[in-house]
Amino acid sequence: MAGKPKVLLADDEEAITAPLADMLELAGYAVATARDGPATLDQARKFFPDLIVLDVRMPRLSGHEVLRRLREEGNRTPVILLTRVKDRTARVTALDDGADDYITKPYDPHELLARIRAVLRRAGPQATIPLAADVLVSDGLVLDRRSRRVFLDGREVRLTPKAVALLEYLMGHPDEVFTREQLLDAVWGWADSSGTRAVDIRVAELRRKLGDDAAHPRYIETIPATGYRFRAPVEVGR
Repeated sequence: MAGKPKVLLADDEEAITAPLADMLELAGYAVATARDGPATLDQARKFFPDLIVLDVRMPRLSGHEVLRRLREEGNRTPVILLTRVKDRTARVTALDDGADDYITKPYDPHELLARIRAVLRRAGPQATIPLAADVLVSDGLVLDRRSRRVFLDGREVRLTPKAVALLEYLMGHPDEVFTREQLLDAVWGWADSSGTRAVDIRVAELRRKLGDDAAHPRYIETIPATGYRFRAPVEVGR
């Protein structure tokens, strides 16, 4: 990217966009804002952002509809969706619509900044994996997101639905470190009564079924006093 990376903030709540725009500008980004769906489409076509932060609940056109129209036009600008819904179905819909990531409101602005940096890294010249890809591949491991099936070295691996969802999230964010709380929020949703121990149980399931040694991990690495990361490179499969 030549010059400053450009971020388009699309949210009808000025109380959110104004301080966030200031923070992003201080972090070295050029920022434009939009207050409704049509304005977002107009800015996307004129400002040529490197990334769009898009609220789902936008006036005149919803964030989902804006995203669908952008993708139908062939616009592949990375998009982070902002949603108040802590529901996995809504998140899957976001990815199916072509979003590159999502974050629930209310959110920590510093976490959003970290997500922006991570998505821009994945969208750079060396990027190989859009989060909306149907098939993810990593060192003999294949995740088919459409059928929710997992294969290791050509053999199907039977996993619980939550283990598949956790694997999907980790493979969709390779080399990023997540706390147990972040994974619980992303995969289970905070409305779920499960504690962070549920994350450890599913990681243990994944390691057992994938033959992944915690001491010498092939896929999932424990980051002491923090959480986990998917350490192996991930590519888009067919």
